[in-house]
Amino acid sequence: MQPAAASAQESSLRKELGLFDLVLAQVLCVVGSTWVGVAAKLGRAHVVFWVAAMLLFYLPLAAVVVRLNRMMPLEGGLYRWARAGFGEMPGFLVAWNLWVYAVAATGSILFVVPTDLAFLFGPAWAWLPKSAWATLGLTGGVMIAITLVALRGLDIGKWLHNAGSVLIMLAYVILLALPWWALWRGSIAKFEAFPLEAPKLNWLAVAIFGQMAVGGLSGFEYVGILAGECRSAARTIGQSVIISAPIIAAMFILGTSTVLTFIGGRPINIIGPIPQTFVTALGNSGPGAWAAQFGILLLLARAVSSASLLFTGVTRLPLTAAWDNIAPRWFTRLDPKHRTPVNSILFVAGLVMAFIAFSLMGVGDQESSQLLTAASVVHYAIAYAALFALPLFGALSRQLPVWLKVASAAGLFSSLVALAISIYPVVDVVSHTVYAIKIASVVVVTNLLGVLLYRARGTMK
Repeated sequence: MQPAAASAQESSLRKELGLFDLVLAQVLCVVGSTWVGVAAKLGRAHVVFWVAAMLLFYLPLAAVVVRLNRMMPLEGGLYRWARAGFGEMPGFLVAWNLWVYAVAATGSILFVVPTDLAFLFGPAWAWLPKSAWATLGLTGGVMIAITLVALRGLDIGKWLHNAGSVLIMLAYVILLALPWWALWRGSIAKFEAFPLEAPKLNWLAVAIFGQMAVGGLSGFEYVGILAGECRSAARTIGQSVIISAPIIAAMFILGTSTVLTFIGGRPINIIGPIPQTFVTALGNSGPGAWAAQFGILLLLARAVSSASLLFTGVTRLPLTAAWDNIAPRWFTRLDPKHRTPVNSILFVAGLVMAFIAFSLMGVGDQESSQLLTAASVVHYAIAYAALFALPLFGALSRQLPVWLKVASAAGLFSSLVALAISIYPVVDVVSHTVYAIKIASVVVVTNLLGVLLYRARGTMK
């Protein structure tokens, strides 16, 4: 299908998202509950790493996304940009890595549900996230629910996404208020909102930096995948990035400081660091426990909403690739009433559950979660390396200013660091070698599969 025909198909999509929806979507897409726990492993040096990640990755990402979206506000976002800048096959492989990232990341987000429920119900339920069958049952139930929402369309889905964004911000308001409440009660001696300490540069610190940048601070470009379903996409997506960026930065830095204040030198549960902080600060009984349970419920609602938003975006990539005749035309079938890609939605739902099941094989819940996170980060790093290379080397580079090229070089450096260090775990694992082999094999196998699918495009009818 030629670009003009693809544009005609895009015009058949319903334009449900306005600026307000997009700002909330940016917060929901970028801000998670796990990254403050990952960053807290750096101790008081976390602020230095957050600032470095923001300067080297976060701000360059915002600048590149705003500029490219103004040039090409197209459904498919990064896939369409990479196709225009590098050509058909590289564009497809960028979309493929972005797609695999989103499938793994959806599974990673769903993985917090058993852990959050265990914190919600109390110590007697600590077995829940450690049971593979319970994890599969709970994540599978949520997956069915968000699949039904995706089939219904963004006219309903956007309200779930908006509610999730509001709830995660409310959860962070509670989290950030805890140190001041504890100071008033005298249960802590001091609170450093912005602690400063010289970082210790080792492999663990570099691995955490990679996850903070490409994992925690990523996502601005993801909303661009839904450009064909946005009103005035060339303007509103860029505005949503500018409005949401400072809010997101404050949530991450202050949230990490709060986790450190209450968890301190004890082991941090990187699946549920905020629920762990709620329970530690507020206790397991009385009014404090009720407040903690309320906060955990907010995080659970956010997890479901965030997984739904990510899932919605990932189902659009096979659709747009099929419009260009480099994915099976089977993916282009739209529901006649709701105009949603039915086949793509059902296919991706099954794949998310397959990723979750694979990650659970022979390891504990913390390692399973980290495998999903690392798998998503490494594929995202590949996609981001391509994104930041566009202003530097692609066919679009002649149209872009020098300052954007400088920002892109910083973003490319951060992406490559995250990619190279992704095989190093930030949690205790059964075997470092097996962990590295799992991550490397997933990347190699998925990209070989992507090449094979591209080469078979001539048979895709």
